[in-house]
Amino acid sequence: MVSIPAYDPPAAPSSDTPPAATARHTGTIIAACLAVCLAQIGLVLPAAINGVMQRTLHTSGGELTWISDAFLVPAAVLALTFGVVGDLYGRKKLVVGAALLSAVGYLVSATSHSAAQLITGQAISGIGAAALFPASLSMITAITTTPAARAKGLASWTTALSLGAFLAPLMSGGIVEHASFQWAFGVTGVLAVITAVGAWLLAAESSAPEGRSLDWPGQITIAVAMLALLYGIIQGPSDGWSSAPVVASFVAFAVFIVAFVLVESRSAAPMLRLELFRIPAFAASAAMAVIGMFGFLGGAYDLSIRLGVIQHQSPFQAAVPFLVIQGVTPLIWPLLVRLLHRVGPGPMLVTGFVSLAGAQLWLRAVPIHESGLIPLLGPLVLNGVGFGLVVAALTAAAVNVVPLNLTGMASATTSLVRDLGQTLGPAVVGAVALGMATSQLTGSLADAGLTPKEHGIASAVLHEGGPLALHSADLGPLSAKLAPYTTDALAHGYNNGLILTAVACVAAAVIAAVFVGFGPSGTRSAEAEGSAA
Repeated sequence: MVSIPAYDPPAAPSSDTPPAATARHTGTIIAACLAVCLAQIGLVLPAAINGVMQRTLHTSGGELTWISDAFLVPAAVLALTFGVVGDLYGRKKLVVGAALLSAVGYLVSATSHSAAQLITGQAISGIGAAALFPASLSMITAITTTPAARAKGLASWTTALSLGAFLAPLMSGGIVEHASFQWAFGVTGVLAVITAVGAWLLAAESSAPEGRSLDWPGQITIAVAMLALLYGIIQGPSDGWSSAPVVASFVAFAVFIVAFVLVESRSAAPMLRLELFRIPAFAASAAMAVIGMFGFLGGAYDLSIRLGVIQHQSPFQAAVPFLVIQGVTPLIWPLLVRLLHRVGPGPMLVTGFVSLAGAQLWLRAVPIHESGLIPLLGPLVLNGVGFGLVVAALTAAAVNVVPLNLTGMASATTSLVRDLGQTLGPAVVGAVALGMATSQLTGSLADAGLTPKEHGIASAVLHEGGPLALHSADLGPLSAKLAPYTTDALAHGYNNGLILTAVACVAAAVIAAVFVGFGPSGTRSAEAEGSAA
């Protein structure tokens, strides 16, 4: 195993620390929390307004998935590169620049009148988020150098992340009740500018350039691999899984992911040191991040389609369940701090993932015609508890088992795999659900008692836009005839998507139990792992 050099960290603030240094320490935590809050707002923003965007822009199911994933794809693809950029040139500068870039993306989205322009704006904002997630986490891990301070810093970061997810549906749903959906993106752009100014004024600069350099071969190969994978998954239901572009995308993914591993193993200064994955707890954390966040965000996307598209609830009504989910973490923030410091990440991860799996299955059992909050309250609260436990413990499990001089790389890797899982969630759940719904509708239309003309119109809409477009299309009296069939088909498809997300969460819980464990610290130290290797 390649030896990992030791690192002598700066002293954490104590009672003897000058007030200015203490203020800068606090300001850095605040700036990092603002940054991750902004990034998470962008990630969750479409959830409550998916239905409005679909009806306003007349998007197909694939386009609706791309609106969410256009933000998530760059966040997953570029996380490692931005981890290196922050280490080399300073995390504070990176956060300021990323927040301003996000503002540009939100401006593009706020002026959009087509799905293509909205997807473009989302992609630009997603590039900003790709830097905000790892840079904000690295800012905190660089300035918190004792176990107690680290636990408090990570819990603050997690709470800010959850607060962003709480504010996003409240903001977007409330705004779209009284204005067009574009205003939701415009207001988020203003928040991005405020975040940039706050980071510039409050944060301390930190970097870790030793042994780090921009790794263009690694970045290019991982970027092409991830884009190819996601293209194939998202376009598969509409283009056909055996179509040449879809098959070629999966082949390209396999080729370029192998190329990435080869490039990184031979690079003098890799963006990702593969020997980190020889630390069992770190490798397990990466696997849990992909699988577990796939389960969580896939379930959240499933819920947003249920509320906004299938049930046609208003934006604010669709936002309320997400407020319940994300409102749990701020309430249990003191508990998260204690658990991280005293119990360790292992028990938190197992409990959190099992809670998420239970929430998905419970939600699946709620009949599709139930549109009130009370029948959903149980699975929503359970989902929120699971999310808070998982995100706090997942971050700690990854960064606590590597040397401090590699926390930037570990933070970026954690962001990469977490965002990859979150990107795959809507893509895979959408692909499975829409494929099943299309198959059921194709058979149902023949038995729906339609005239030949009506059948031709319905088949044409289904072929061009998919089951979501058919369910939301204004076809006059024909829409009333089709509603029971489209509702039943979509409920069938998306309920099966929830089985898939629940299975993923259970798999993540098993990984946590086996590789992270239930000890008081949850993980062994990096030094112990290095010795064992």
